[in-house]
Amino acid sequence: MDERRGRRPYAAAPPGPARVTPDAAAVARWLRARPAHAGGTRVLAVEGRSGAGKSTLAVAVAAALTAPVVRMDDLYDGWDGLQAGVNALMEWVLRPLGLGRPARWRRYDWARGEYAEWHEIAEPDTLVIEGVGCGAREAGPYLTGLVWLEAGEQVRRARALARDGETYAPHWRRWAEQEERYYAHHDVRSRAGLVIVTDSGDAG
Repeated sequence: MDERRGRRPYAAAPPGPARVTPDAAAVARWLRARPAHAGGTRVLAVEGRSGAGKSTLAVAVAAALTAPVVRMDDLYDGWDGLQAGVNALMEWVLRPLGLGRPARWRRYDWARGEYAEWHEIAEPDTLVIEGVGCGAREAGPYLTGLVWLEAGEQVRRARALARDGETYAPHWRRWAEQEERYYAHHDVRSRAGLVIVTDSGDAG
């Protein structure tokens, strides 16, 4: 989330997720081999719980693909806004792309507690979306690839607090409860084409 963050060899997956280690170039190759489902745009969703390493992988894959990145942190309507972020993703990004229109989304300003300026992406060949909610069931028909990142809770918490410090600390449990409800309903991990374990090494 803006205020929290400070900005900061795969074959086609067999039935069920492939369990792999992070390799942005390989994820990019995996995505390129798959068809577009959002109009002419291949969309990669990088999902996982807070601190699993989504941002780090998404930025690296986007660089390999020369693709823009949309962060769910920019779409959530505050600390209780996970579902609002999913709704915004569908309304502003995925449905327009599916209709052959530009994606136009509004950034949430965490300091002011309200949505701010609009951003537009004009039908890119490839788009990377990262964050909790981008792998929601309703997003599925638009996604070319869904990647699930996972790490143990202690590792994830340490990463998230090192990244976002005291801004996030009071909200960790509040956000985790939303994640629990969301993943119980959307079962993202079981629908992912790739499962990437990030317990070791650097991740953000």
